[in-house]
Amino acid sequence: VDEMSWDDLNDDNYDWPTPAQVKEHRDKTRAIIERFIRECDFSLPIDWNSPLWIILMGIEHERIHLETSSILIRELPLKMVKQHSVWGSICRESGDAPANELIPVEGGMVELGKSKSNPIYGWDLEYGYSAQEVKSFNASKFLVSNQEFLGFVEAGGYETESFWTAEGWSWIEFSQAKHPTYWLKREDGFGFRTMLEEIEMPWDWPVEINYLEAKAFCNWKSAETGRHLRMPTEAEWHRLRDPVDTDQPYWDSAPGNINLEDEMSPCPVDRHQFYDGFYDVIGNVWQWTETPVDGFDGYETHPTYDDFSAPTFDGKHNLFKGGCWISTGNYAIKDARYAFRRHFFQYSGFRYVEAEPLPVIETSVYETDQMVSRYIDFHYGESELGVQNFPVACIVEVAKILTGKSTQRALDIGCGTARSSFELAKIFDHVDGVDFSARLIEAPTNLRKTG
Repeated sequence: VDEMSWDDLNDDNYDWPTPAQVKEHRDKTRAIIERFIRECDFSLPIDWNSPLWIILMGIEHERIHLETSSILIRELPLKMVKQHSVWGSICRESGDAPANELIPVEGGMVELGKSKSNPIYGWDLEYGYSAQEVKSFNASKFLVSNQEFLGFVEAGGYETESFWTAEGWSWIEFSQAKHPTYWLKREDGFGFRTMLEEIEMPWDWPVEINYLEAKAFCNWKSAETGRHLRMPTEAEWHRLRDPVDTDQPYWDSAPGNINLEDEMSPCPVDRHQFYDGFYDVIGNVWQWTETPVDGFDGYETHPTYDDFSAPTFDGKHNLFKGGCWISTGNYAIKDARYAFRRHFFQYSGFRYVEAEPLPVIETSVYETDQMVSRYIDFHYGESELGVQNFPVACIVEVAKILTGKSTQRALDIGCGTARSSFELAKIFDHVDGVDFSARLIEAPTNLRKTG
């Protein structure tokens, strides 16, 4: 779902199991989990360290699979999907979109993050603390509709490089996109692809695009209006969200198009009003933000799922907030922090704000592509300037003191891309190489599999 880049999907990289193998594995796993739930001793409250926390983690992850699977179905050819009585009950209401306008939002201090004592399940990146002073800004009354986005398309937005970031234009050159992915070009205009069918274009529904497209729209709209427009930051989104005094699971009914409580699709942007004239503060579609995801102060990786969050702290994943029509459970709560690569499609749209330009955001990037490449070159590249390969030289020295000693097992701690582990394997019967970085470990793992 979250591939490394938009151009790395290649069938040669995958050895898919058969459906029968998948089902056999699933059935065995289900039996183990059901037995565990029945027989495990536990006490309330269930906290981060409880065995039952892992069960909650699995349930919440299945909620994620529900949403992402619907996106994958949406990307299949129509001939490969069938209508269904539940999922076919999409919104049938559509018309001209309302004119958007900017509404003032008062600034103030925003406190983000939650404590371990919070009774609602959370993923590790939700915990910790951050306090930010947000200056007053203006925010669009509605999410950007298909009709409002049409102005960008008709103005040649997809052909004008100046509106796009460098990353965005690279995506345009690769994808050759001319309009949003779920718009269907017809002789007489545009149709629209939902999960299971093609319908007439719902102009008053929120546009569904990736971050790169949303950013280009904001740059175009800024040039058209002479105002500095962009997407909100995570903290600015919380200034919009904080006046909504209810949250999942405490509401009697959802305040917006969320939690599968409305129709099985987005709906018009002027259906769900919240306060002060704002619509769709939560729900309908996710709302992209300008904030690359990172951990709050006090962030701690959960050991059971240590690569859920940390690999996204790379400056390449932006947060989106607010949930969408199919977001349930943790997806729907105020504290939820989900991030995807900027070219990624979910049920994601945006609203724009008029606010000060953003400072350069620093992220805690440990595993940049350049750094990984340097490690690989350092471990496996040619010697330079007459300097011997360092991992190899280390193991040559180790070998000198092993005469008459056991060579059954070796442990290489902080192995990086693991050249020393492979050199140890020439001497020892079994070698374990470990490293903090999943990105670094990926290189020797591939070498072990493919040579």
